[in-house]
Amino acid sequence: MTVYTTTSLKAELNDRGWRLTPQRETILHIFQDLPQGEHLSAEDLHHRLEQDGEGISLSTIYRTLKLMARMGILRELELGEGHKHYEINQPYPHHHHHLICVRCNSTIEFKNDSILKIGAKTAQKEGFHLLDCQMTIHAICPQCQRSLVPV
Repeated sequence: MTVYTTTSLKAELNDRGWRLTPQRETILHIFQDLPQGEHLSAEDLHHRLEQDGEGISLSTIYRTLKLMARMGILRELELGEGHKHYEINQPYPHHHHHLICVRCNSTIEFKNDSILKIGAKTAQKEGFHLLDCQMTIHAICPQCQRSLVPV
């Protein structure tokens, strides 16, 4: 898995017949600078860019997020909030998975090397190049379980 810099992103985009626009570069930098464990939706990203004075339309943000997810730069996450979130796709050993409460949407990140190894082995066996391997577990957290118990 590649750790993307502006130069490597530009080269890969050029190889695919696309170009590195200022908007794509800005979005890459936002995700590179996010603290570990922070995920952004398209709307979150749009709001952050507006606060920074960047005039990138929401439709451009959606297209760029989809493109970067397809390229393996970003991970597209379903965190149970009705819309997708994104984070930078970190190479091993920073690769992680998500445990999400379906009631309160609290999210815990966890590591499990076995999941990544199985994904890599399966992809390799079938001749695929692994971009991402993620597990999302949907459950009910202890606090929400306590609120379900009749008194």
